[in-house]
Amino acid sequence: MAFKANGRRLPVRGSTGPEPESRAYLQDYAALLDAVSFPSLVLDHRWNVVHANDAFDALFGAVTPHPTAMPGDNFLRFVLFHPDAGSVLADRETSWCLPMLAHFTEAIERHPDDEELWAVRRAIADDPIMDAAFRDGLPRWIRAVGLDAVANDGALRPLTHPDPRWGQTYCRVVGETPRTLQALGLSRLTLVLREPRRAPEPRPVRRGTPRRPVARHLRAVPADG
Repeated sequence: MAFKANGRRLPVRGSTGPEPESRAYLQDYAALLDAVSFPSLVLDHRWNVVHANDAFDALFGAVTPHPTAMPGDNFLRFVLFHPDAGSVLADRETSWCLPMLAHFTEAIERHPDDEELWAVRRAIADDPIMDAAFRDGLPRWIRAVGLDAVANDGALRPLTHPDPRWGQTYCRVVGETPRTLQALGLSRLTLVLREPRRAPEPRPVRRGTPRRPVARHLRAVPADG
């Protein structure tokens, strides 16, 4: 069952809907998410986005419509299949697709009867590039980088923000799932944006002050050496 919180769909386990205490918790958690300045979202085990804040919407607001792979619907499908994903998720194949495929492998092993996950697997098989990455690229990549690189929490990944104040930068992926949220079958990810590095401003030259000659050699090495 599911209920709405701030216009988002929040699914919970069970067939009779959330208990009042769980419902109140999820509503308050949605308010907490909305107050975060970095892109942050709550996911179920299928990567369905059950709540995302305005910063998340702003990060992916320029992507074109897609019938099955919108970032606000299913984040896994967006990363793997949306043609605009690479315009936001820089180095998409290595930094985003391969880690997500590794997590997908774990999910389908934990939930072998989940039809929605198997639908994603069939979509991967129908995509020649993703199928090759899943079958051949993923095992080689894991052997090369080790299991630590697969983890979401703590990963530093490149992205391009549509807001020019951020532009090309990196985000630290932070997994922060409290016990109550975990008990409801949900998890949370936050993309902590890093301030882009900018070139230092040139120092102003005082009028009337002669410029020092530019050295044509290292100061520690004699000019005639």
